[in-house]
Amino acid sequence: MPGDGPSHTREARGLASEIKFVVDPAMGREIRGWARSHLEADPHGGGPFGDEYQTTTIYFDTPTLDVLNRRGSNGRAKYRVRRYGSGDVVFLERKLRRPRLLVKRRTKVSIGELARLRTTRAAEWDGQWFEKRLDARGLAPVCQLSYQRTARGVLTDGGAARLTLDDTTSALAADGVMFTEREGVSFLDRHLILELKFRSSLPPVFTRLIEQFRLVPTTASKYRLGMAALGHLGVTAGPEAAAVPNVNA
Repeated sequence: MPGDGPSHTREARGLASEIKFVVDPAMGREIRGWARSHLEADPHGGGPFGDEYQTTTIYFDTPTLDVLNRRGSNGRAKYRVRRYGSGDVVFLERKLRRPRLLVKRRTKVSIGELARLRTTRAAEWDGQWFEKRLDARGLAPVCQLSYQRTARGVLTDGGAARLTLDDTTSALAADGVMFTEREGVSFLDRHLILELKFRSSLPPVFTRLIEQFRLVPTTASKYRLGMAALGHLGVTAGPEAAAVPNVNA
């Protein structure tokens, strides 16, 4: 599954860029086929093409939804717990964006250790840094997002570049710090989110993709759209996804 490797990772990427697009299913199928012809499969992917996996993420926010509304320092960082497929390990993540800099911290723990985030903070463990941040920022689980991802990439002169295409997206209110298989509220039913991630300048292979499909960048956030579907924002999770402000989900 994606993210296999060291238990702890820290990464600071200068000049890190992400470009997002919202596309309809027909175009999504064409782009998926294009990606499979021009890019390498994700090394941890599955499915017949070795590039697919299910992602489920619990997002944290304050009681006044400062992360969602981009207030203060909470508006620049996301804290989340991510699971791939039905694996028995999860990833505690912080994603912090500053001008032209993306800082990520991630720790792999067993799914059973999530109970530590619901009990008295005491014994030391690998996720202690994460629980301390939650306490300091007043964060609690607010929603669980699920989606099916296709991921492929390429190594360029500027470093690794990655394409992801997400569909079958759904959201439900978080039931504490635990994953649930209850059916969520579908959103973006008629749209997929395409993301291009790269360092420095746009790789030529992505330039060709954008030109071939006449793609127009937008600012779509799965977290904001999911919260909108749950009734937390004054927007709907339909075709107007392109108008939703991006908070780097």
